[in-house]
Amino acid sequence: MTRLHRMKLATFAVFLTPIGASAQVELCESAERYVREVIGMIAVTEPDTIDDWRTRAMVPGCRVTAAAAARRPVRDAARAFYETILDDGWVRTPDPRDAPNEASMRFRKDGADCLFNYYDNSMSLNTEAEMTVTDAVWVGPGQEIYNFLVMCTPAMPAASRGG
Repeated sequence: MTRLHRMKLATFAVFLTPIGASAQVELCESAERYVREVIGMIAVTEPDTIDDWRTRAMVPGCRVTAAAAARRPVRDAARAFYETILDDGWVRTPDPRDAPNEASMRFRKDGADCLFNYYDNSMSLNTEAEMTVTDAVWVGPGQEIYNFLVMCTPAMPAASRGG
């Protein structure tokens, strides 16, 4: 990553984290550390409001937008991502309601429930965060960019099964 890319990311991260949103962004610390340090992705974290299916309410949370490049097929990179997450201390949420065919899986760590969503260059969120992290990735010969969007909320018990 060039010095200019690091400066752009640092400026962008400061811009996205207003003082009142720091508690929200803290929910994503473990997810951001995982994608940056374990997987080696470029990432930006920002506060967000998440439509939580468990409570049927809008919940303050955060999102991590991450990008990396891989020489292997990007679906293999996603598989490796999910295989190593448990080794990093993440556990499955009590009621995950995953969408594995869409490469979305829920994990819990440090008081946060996080939905990890893999996507490749066939999809795009067209957000400023996505463009920033994607632009900061160096793509070598034969490599393709892939992304993760991680949305975290406070950890909660499993959803009620009652009517």
